Amino acid sequence: MELFGYSLETIYLFGFIVSGVLTLVYILLSDFIEGIFEALSEGPINPTLILSFLTFFNSMAYVIESFTEVHSLIVLVVSLFSAFLLVTLLNIFILIPLSKAEATLAYSDEDLKGRVGKVILSIPEDGFGEVMIEGTGGNIARSAVSFEVQAIPYGEQVLVVDVKESVLHVTPYVKLD
Repeated sequence: MELFGYSLETIYLFGFIVSGVLTLVYILLSDFIEGIFEALSEGPINPTLILSFLTFFNSMAYVIESFTEVHSLIVLVVSLFSAFLLVTLLNIFILIPLSKAEATLAYSDEDLKGRVGKVILSIPEDGFGEVMIEGTGGNIARSAVSFEVQAIPYGEQVLVVDVKESVLHVTPYVKLD
């Protein structure tokens, strides 16, 4: 069968190549593209799913059309169903878990308030020391001063009370049992 003077195999192959390249480019540059076109990230339609659907549809249709003698309408229906099924599986098992698992190692000074750390450089009454805060994303070592203007020795656990100008204001941590 022909459409617009081209065989369906040629149309499906061309659609597969174009949609595959667009999908790859979108995946590689999605943060940049969404930064430019903020509307893409706010709507319920995910461009990754649309482009993946087109890629799956065209590839399935091309393979079935090329290697079987099935009627073109059946090829269209089977390809649409297969693409819908594959995109649904892609979304459920890959894209949704990835979006929920996204984590960053970045932290703000506000995130450090209330955390418990260990003094790695003694804090004098009127000076600076250093505190190490252990976390799941790694250890954070920051300059620190005593909140209550008292000396805090090396190795003691401290509680971060406040953070001002990237300096931790800490007090000795007393664990209540």
